[in-house]
Amino acid sequence: MAEVFVHPQGLCESEEVGQGTRIWAFAHVMKGAKVGSNCNIGETAFIEAGAILGNNVTVKNGVAVWEKVVIEDYVFLGPFCVFTNDKIPRSHPDFRTGRQGWDPTLVKSGASIGANATIVCGTTLGHWAFIAAGAVVTKNVPDYGMMAGNPARQIGWACKCGRRLPEALTCSCGLSYRLEAGGLLPMA
Repeated sequence: MAEVFVHPQGLCESEEVGQGTRIWAFAHVMKGAKVGSNCNIGETAFIEAGAILGNNVTVKNGVAVWEKVVIEDYVFLGPFCVFTNDKIPRSHPDFRTGRQGWDPTLVKSGASIGANATIVCGTTLGHWAFIAAGAVVTKNVPDYGMMAGNPARQIGWACKCGRRLPEALTCSCGLSYRLEAGGLLPMA
């Protein structure tokens, strides 16, 4: 784990952590978790065995990334956002589904999840999707989809820069998009 920073009060048990990654106080990266290069894992974050983080991922304070959650490159996980890991949680042994009820979750590259948002397991968040703070995502999100509310609903489209796109689909940053087959595509 050359060139990985682990705060003296952080715990990194994984041997699969990329160069330039920083793990801050009271964060815990379990053995068997895979973390890419140049990630920033904030205080009290927890990365479980079997979780996968790509390169350049920002994990803010208080985020838990469970087994079967895959986070691709350049994803932003806002403070205390939540990933669930069991659609039918029960503690009683007669009704516990255990890991059989765990559905995989995928967050594609460039996506951002706001503070305190909840992502229900089994969903896929598309490339450059933008999930508003406090949203509860219960179904798949398209590329560039901007989601808000409980349950989350699409309120528009997000530019790569993070701004909500106007109806003309040209952002104030200069990027333009077009709708095609129900999805948003960047224009060259």
